[in-house]
Amino acid sequence: MRKLAELAAEWVGSGRSRHHRRGLVLAGTRPWTRETARLVIHAAGLERVLWVGDDPAGEGGWRISVEQAPSVLGQEAEAVVYDAYSGFDPDAFGATSGLVVGGGLLVLQTPPLAQWPRYPDPQRERITVYPYPPCAVGDRFLRRLVGRLRHAEGLLIVAEGEALPQPPATPSHAVGPASPRPVPRRQGPAGAPPRCRTDDQARAVEALIKVVTGQRRRPVVLESDRGRGKSAAMGMAAARLLRERVDHIVVTGPSLAAVGPLFAHARDLLPEAHVTRAAIRLGARRMEYLAPDQLLRTRVAADLVLVDEAATLPAPLLEQMLRRYPRIAFATTVHGYEGTGRGFTLRFARVLDRHTRGWRRVSLETPIRWAPADPIESFVFQALLLDASPAPDRALSGVAAGNCVVERLDRDRLAADETLLAELFGLLVLAHYRTRPYDLRHLLDGPNMAVYAMRHEGHVVGTALVAREGGFDAGLAQAIAQGRTRPHGHLIPETLAAHVGLTDAPRLQGARVVRIAIHPAVQGRGLGGRLLRHVVEAGRREGLDYVGSSFGATGELLRFWGRAGFTTLRLSVRRGATSGAHSALVLCPLSESGAGLGSQARERFREALPFLLADPLRDLDPELGLQLLHQAGRGPAIALDRQDWLDLIAFAHGQRIYEACLAPIFKLVMWVLTDPAWTGRLGPAERVTLMRKVVQRHGWPEVAQATGVSGRAGVVAVLRDAVRGLTEGLAEPELGRLSE
Repeated sequence: MRKLAELAAEWVGSGRSRHHRRGLVLAGTRPWTRETARLVIHAAGLERVLWVGDDPAGEGGWRISVEQAPSVLGQEAEAVVYDAYSGFDPDAFGATSGLVVGGGLLVLQTPPLAQWPRYPDPQRERITVYPYPPCAVGDRFLRRLVGRLRHAEGLLIVAEGEALPQPPATPSHAVGPASPRPVPRRQGPAGAPPRCRTDDQARAVEALIKVVTGQRRRPVVLESDRGRGKSAAMGMAAARLLRERVDHIVVTGPSLAAVGPLFAHARDLLPEAHVTRAAIRLGARRMEYLAPDQLLRTRVAADLVLVDEAATLPAPLLEQMLRRYPRIAFATTVHGYEGTGRGFTLRFARVLDRHTRGWRRVSLETPIRWAPADPIESFVFQALLLDASPAPDRALSGVAAGNCVVERLDRDRLAADETLLAELFGLLVLAHYRTRPYDLRHLLDGPNMAVYAMRHEGHVVGTALVAREGGFDAGLAQAIAQGRTRPHGHLIPETLAAHVGLTDAPRLQGARVVRIAIHPAVQGRGLGGRLLRHVVEAGRREGLDYVGSSFGATGELLRFWGRAGFTTLRLSVRRGATSGAHSALVLCPLSESGAGLGSQARERFREALPFLLADPLRDLDPELGLQLLHQAGRGPAIALDRQDWLDLIAFAHGQRIYEACLAPIFKLVMWVLTDPAWTGRLGPAERVTLMRKVVQRHGWPEVAQATGVSGRAGVVAVLRDAVRGLTEGLAEPELGRLSE
């Protein structure tokens, strides 16, 4: 043990001299790895230690469970000990490894490496789906991880019962002069608190201040990998602004804990301020945290809004913030553990272009928590594919739907082909900004998962992840419909049974498209439609009853799925926590039973939609509501009799008030808005007004604000014009059909 202690001290010391981190893998029985980790930590003289897992913490440290990993983002530690016996969660490992400062140590406790992929990892419970047992979860992710561990620079593997290894030479990418810890830059007299520690950070602070001092609607987006000081830059900029010129700064983010580092850096620069957990007050001036929904629910008079960890927030919420607050800045992590900023930046750039007069991106490249070329950062990026990139645009110039090959991938081959895996996962990261390292383990090992790839000359241009669902017996189907059980991993059958009331839905066998992505460089060429057709035909050959999907509803996505032959059967009444949008459920029947299920569900949705739009979906975007009405279609003839017709004419010509003609106006509007041809005769303001007032039942002030008219009188004028145009356009035969 003494030799091991000396080895550990030497290993940590070799990194400390360069301000690099070191890694140590302890592979053996759980008691041995636990005691050895404590010995190593003590021998290396490391004091602030985070222990991740179920075992008690050692001296000088604190313990969190694997599930609590997101709560420590932004903190620092001299060492992190991750107990893989407690379950290897890629998100938790990535997040906690980022806490280790330069000169520190990352320790990974594992079973013997040859046995680890077969170890009954508790995280398998999250990946498995009914009726598979946890042992049915694959071991591809862990086999790949073990291979990465064996060849990683900056990592030392010590196995129980084996001779101690020799410390490897200085990693090849670190050859050269030592990289000392960045020297704090100071502004002001000697003894003042540290300010910006890199030129990148100083540039970010100045850009944030200009959001307030410059022209309105010139937002800034800070982007960087972890440990580059973007949250600190926000905190320092906020402190300077509070001291010099502004009265009210609002900070928002996924949680109060997530913005803790921002508040901490502001607090350090304002020692005289009154500080509480969610606010800093400097006399009459203040900076406070507001949750995203609270910030949008009430109109806040803020001189500046700072949005930290923006990629973790739903895109619709960010767009609402951007529209409402003219002086706003965002910070996002490029290669994150709870979601990536690359897909976020790509998508959000379009929103910024649409709503601002000009925005600025500031990238922070120089690490602060450790020196450049840190071997542990490189290992974590490669092991979790945080730096995975899709195929380069230049390689896809000749891509067309007809010259691509679509295949279902063998996942053993996928896990072994690093280039293919990186392109495929990189595409998912780019297309879905909430893609996390855990998703990599799920797509490789999920027992009900199939991975489809569309390739052109070997490069991945599209991919779809498809999960098998359903096939329950009658008793379990009844229990699902009654809400007495919720088998994990069967979203479509459970939704149709428990929320739509179709008891037989769980008995059918179907496939759900969990993710689908097309390379941004070749979108709009019909590739997505062809990939979906391949998935549908594969389901038909397998004898499935349907292929479906569920996603955050937008007009663009509903049109895409509609063109592919999928029908919208449900819209959730609450917005999803991840997407910030109402979830749409779409279905393409493949069998007679599937067609019957789809027909029942569509009829129920068509009947319910007007009532949903008037209550839980009152705040749905009017154009999206119109699209749903069009897709749902028109039901039986609406009973609009001769007296209704006379009432409509009287309202249209100003002879009756709106409230006296509510029933006939509603009948007419629902007849018109379920027909795209008739809806097309209305102007944009008329469509929004009819949706907001007649269908969604908003108050006069809300409708006036949404349409830009003056109060009730302005809204009524638009309504009269719309009804007059519709009644004048209806010929007598059409009126007769309405009355049948």
